[in-house]
Amino acid sequence: MQDTVLALFEKNNLVTAFAVIGITMYISYFLSDKLTKGRLHGSAIAIIIGLALAYFGGIQTGGENGLADLQMFSGIGLMGGAMLRDLAIVATAFGANLEEIKKAGFTGVLSLFMGVFVSFFVGVLVALSFGYTDAASLTTIGGGAATYIVGPVAGGAVGASSEVIALSVAAGLVKSILVMIGTPFVAKFIGLDNPRSALVYGGLMGTTSGVAGGLAATDPKLVPYGAMTATFFTGLGCLLVPSILYFIVRAFAG
Repeated sequence: MQDTVLALFEKNNLVTAFAVIGITMYISYFLSDKLTKGRLHGSAIAIIIGLALAYFGGIQTGGENGLADLQMFSGIGLMGGAMLRDLAIVATAFGANLEEIKKAGFTGVLSLFMGVFVSFFVGVLVALSFGYTDAASLTTIGGGAATYIVGPVAGGAVGASSEVIALSVAAGLVKSILVMIGTPFVAKFIGLDNPRSALVYGGLMGTTSGVAGGLAATDPKLVPYGAMTATFFTGLGCLLVPSILYFIVRAFAG
């Protein structure tokens, strides 16, 4: 009986992945509501559980894809891949009102560039403080400080080591979780209560998952606006970091 059930899960691995993620999200939001009264958003708890499961999967298999290395959960590799991720981002963006986006105007565009440059150079300074001096490593970790997507893209483009690329992903994940947790606490103090401010906030922070989770805990109606500019932030970072910003760092670091 047990072998039959396991074979069924393995054969329908994508369905199994949806079931695992659904159960994880249910548990995460339950814990968020009962233990933190919503102060720690369910998405943040889900990320922590996901990291723990990925670590467990890696320990069990010695692989590189976390829980997806286990045959029964291999569908998570597809579900969490770029295709469905980008579909989710685009679907979220469709919930935005174009007229509200236009209202952001120059401020929204400026927030994107400021967000990329500030995040990048803060990441570079942190990398320097930990002893990294070569341009490729500095650029990759700086890109990770922008988002955990930009870091690997930049690292692959400039020839950074796999260890440095892993660090850039870790930096991006830490930023994402901090933004997700901190957004509800700072929203009142920075006027984060309307679509325009959400657009600017998404442009400054840049981490789509962090901004979306934080805004969901603040006001779900603001999520499409913050997610929209945060998505643009990722694209802009993927363009600027391995090119212009890399050459700037290389000019100083050699």
